[in-house]
Amino acid sequence: MSTVKIHDKTFRTSIPESEILRRVKAVAERINHDMADKNPLFLAVLNGSFIFAADLLREITIPCEISFVKLASYAGTTSTGKVTEVIGINENLAGRHIIIVEDIVDTGRTMQRMIETLGTRNPASVHICTLLVKPEKLEVDLNIEYAALEIPNEFIVGYGLDYDQQGRNLRDIYTIVE
Repeated sequence: MSTVKIHDKTFRTSIPESEILRRVKAVAERINHDMADKNPLFLAVLNGSFIFAADLLREITIPCEISFVKLASYAGTTSTGKVTEVIGINENLAGRHIIIVEDIVDTGRTMQRMIETLGTRNPASVHICTLLVKPEKLEVDLNIEYAALEIPNEFIVGYGLDYDQQGRNLRDIYTIVE
């Protein structure tokens, strides 16, 4: 098990890239089955989901589109609880099947805000696809249909997730060492 130091914190490997990719492929297979005749629009939430979204889309075999939205809710290692929309959605979503692609669902507030925003645009359906979910940290009731991995309530970095903008490039997912 390897460790990395980012800023003032040390992290240890918790989920190797091979396991992540195996789980991403399994989620993609479910989406391919469930959305076979729907031409979904994947809305990837930046910055954290960009690696997950890229790996996920490479496994999607059905017609689809992708776009990006940027929301912010973190400061350092904790969620601020306040979601700020940074870059909005430009596509016409009316009648579309939307799959939100998120790196991690923590409290669920970011996802709740996304669903509320999308709902005003009359989509045919809205689905949540996340790399990671922290079930014990959820504060809102969400239907997370596509989750690659459930993890404990620990701060993590790597595979697109950051600590103060550092560590996104790490291939594995690392957990903070107290």
